[in-house]
Amino acid sequence: TMDLIQSIIMTVALVVITVFSINQAGGVDAVVENAKSMDGYLSFFQTYDPVAGSAKPYPAINIFSMLAWGLGYFGMPHILLRFMAIEDEKKLVLSRRIATVWVVIAMAASILIGMVGLGMTKAGALEFLSGSTSETLIVRVASLISQHGVLAAILAGLILAGILAATMSTADSQMLAAASSVSQNILQEFAHLKLSEKQSLFAARLTIVCVSVVGVVLARDPNSSVFGIVSFAWAGFGGSFGAVVLCSLFWKRCNWQGALAGMLSGGLMVFVWKYLVSPLGGVFGIYELLPAFLVSLAVCVVVSLVTPAPEADILAEFDAAK
Repeated sequence: TMDLIQSIIMTVALVVITVFSINQAGGVDAVVENAKSMDGYLSFFQTYDPVAGSAKPYPAINIFSMLAWGLGYFGMPHILLRFMAIEDEKKLVLSRRIATVWVVIAMAASILIGMVGLGMTKAGALEFLSGSTSETLIVRVASLISQHGVLAAILAGLILAGILAATMSTADSQMLAAASSVSQNILQEFAHLKLSEKQSLFAARLTIVCVSVVGVVLARDPNSSVFGIVSFAWAGFGGSFGAVVLCSLFWKRCNWQGALAGMLSGGLMVFVWKYLVSPLGGVFGIYELLPAFLVSLAVCVVVSLVTPAPEADILAEFDAAK
């Protein structure tokens, strides 16, 4: 129910923002003409630089690198939990289709809002935004809406609630995944600690507090980019868990040693590539998720093959699930 309410709020906020922004930019025709006037319009190998006002090359390796974003979905707890919690496995196909369509709509709306924002800037309705401030476009548009009366102020509040809903829809799942991982998987199953229900609950709550504190510290930097942080976190989850999840689902020879090695190597490679290899530039400047995913996959396969095969009951469970 909560996810449904959050999705409705987000959808209404996107519609209101889009309609108002197009009106402020001078209409649909003005937005389209402004987009066409940009260098590199609809080019696969060029991207528009709003600061320079011209196009810059976007090589094929960058395109290939960005396609690696898709690999991150296999390791996202807040996405996998939605499918794991489904009431009927027969609805998985329908859920997959709905999720795919929604992602296409949401991403298209994000690109459209960016284009309309540039149109508003050209029309003089909004100051030019660059760098991390460009990520505040929706908030600034909501501020403009609030200046048009009481009803408009209510709509602006709804838009800000939509931003909060988008944040919470991901944050709550991430918090629950982190809390259960620490209290159940790490402390009890891995460390073999005997915790009472009260102690397990305390560990889960303490985990949530610690994660929240880290989030607050990261948010205190006014120059930090939300996209940059999300991109790095996406690579961390995808690189650590993506290949392991796929191997666990489709390869019965995968064992816990291979899974553990794959997670550790993938997570480590994200940091190594981001801070040591990527600064070299050129072909090494690709998105860190791609090399991390490949390293995790290779290590998981190799370690699983050189260590004992899973026990017979595990193989039987795999065959039953398949």
